[in-house]
Amino acid sequence: MNELVIKGQKARNAALKLSSLSSTVKDKALQLIAEKLLEKEKEIMDANGIDVENARKKGISAALIDRLALNEKRIRSMADGLFQIASLPDPVGEVISMWRRPNGLQIGQMRVPLGVIGMIYEARPNVTVDAAGLCLKSGNAVILRGGSEAINSNKAIVAVMNQALDEAGIPEGAVQLIEDTSRETAVALMKLNKYIDVLIPRGGAGLIRTVVENSTIPVIETGTGNCHVYVEGKADLDMAEKIIINAKTSRPSVCNAAETLLVDEAVAAEFLPRALKALKDMNVEIRGCERTRQLFEDAVAATEEDWSTEYLDYILAVKVVGGIDEAIKHINTYGTRHSEAIVTRDYDKAQRFLREVDAAAVYVNASTRFTDGGEFGFGAEIGISNQKLHARGPIGLKELTIPKYIIYGSGQIR
Repeated sequence: MNELVIKGQKARNAALKLSSLSSTVKDKALQLIAEKLLEKEKEIMDANGIDVENARKKGISAALIDRLALNEKRIRSMADGLFQIASLPDPVGEVISMWRRPNGLQIGQMRVPLGVIGMIYEARPNVTVDAAGLCLKSGNAVILRGGSEAINSNKAIVAVMNQALDEAGIPEGAVQLIEDTSRETAVALMKLNKYIDVLIPRGGAGLIRTVVENSTIPVIETGTGNCHVYVEGKADLDMAEKIIINAKTSRPSVCNAAETLLVDEAVAAEFLPRALKALKDMNVEIRGCERTRQLFEDAVAATEEDWSTEYLDYILAVKVVGGIDEAIKHINTYGTRHSEAIVTRDYDKAQRFLREVDAAAVYVNASTRFTDGGEFGFGAEIGISNQKLHARGPIGLKELTIPKYIIYGSGQIR
C-alpha cells in the first residue's frame, strides 16, 4: 500500500482518539517532548550539522542557512515553546456561546479539533516542533513534509518526539514525517483529501503558490512577508531608527522582517542619511527611489520589482513618500498583507494607518518582528496567515479548532 495512504490512515485513526484526550495527558506529553529534545540535543545538532554542510555545498544563501541552522539556544527555545503551549488553556471543548430559542432549544458552539493537518514547509526545523506541539495540544494529528535541506534534522527531531509520545501514551500516528522529499510525493500529499482535513504550507511564495494551485485539500495560506515600516512626518526619529534597524537586521531571513522603508518627505532629509548609514554599516544594501539616492549616495536605484520583493536578506528598498495617503496606497499595492508598521506621534494618523492598511498585523511605534506566535503569547505558531478565511495572523491553538454546534432539547420536534 502507498506510504502516504498508510500514514493518512494512521493519522485519521489517531485524530479520532486525540480529540477526546484530556488536557492533562496532552500537557504531560508536551512536557516530555520538551525534556527529550534537551536530552537529545547533541544528536539533533549532529543531524542538523549534516544538513547545514550539505546546504553550504549547494551554495544556499547565508540567510537561508540561518533559517536551517540549530544551536543550543534554538533547541532550548523550541523546548520552551512546548512548555508554554502546555501551560496554555486547552481550547478543545470550550463552549464559545449558548442561547435559548423560543421553542426551548439551547443552541451553542463548542470548539473541536480540525482533525488531520498536513504541513508542507521549507528548511525550518523549528517548524517541525512548533507544528507538532500545537497540533497535539489542539487535539489534531499532523503529517509533516519538510524540505529536503532539513531532512536529517527533521528525522532526528520526529524520532525524539515519537519516543516521548509513545511513553506518554499518545496514539500512534499522531505525529508523522514524510521522509521522501521529492516533488512528486509533495504533490501526492496535496491530494490526500480522503485523510487530511486541512493543508498548511509554510515557506516562500513559490511553495505557497504550488500548494494553492495543486491541492484538493482546503488550504490555510501562510503568506510571504513583504513588510513595511513607514516613518511619518511627526515621528520620533531616534525611535524610528531603532525600529527599522531591528525590523531589518535582527533576523532578515524571516517573514516578519522589514523589506521596505517608507519615509515622509517632511523628515527625509534629516532621517535618511543617518538611518541608512547605520543600516549600511550593518551590511544592508540600500535600493532607493530617486529622492533617496539624492540623500544617500551609496543607495542603488530601486526597480519596480523591488517594491514587491521579499528579500529575506540584507537588502532594503527605500522610498520617500508625500504623506500618509501615499504610504498607505503603496503598502496596499505592494504589500503581502502580513505585517506593517507606522512610526508617529500623531494619534489621528496612527488610527488611520490601523484602519486602512490591509494586513494581518498592523503596528504603531513597534517593530514588525513581533508578529510571532511566541511573542503574541501563543507559545508558538504553526504559521502566519495573511488570508481572510478562518485564521489571520499567527496561527495558534484556537485557530487549529473549529466551532461545532451543540443543541440541548427536551423532546422538541418540528
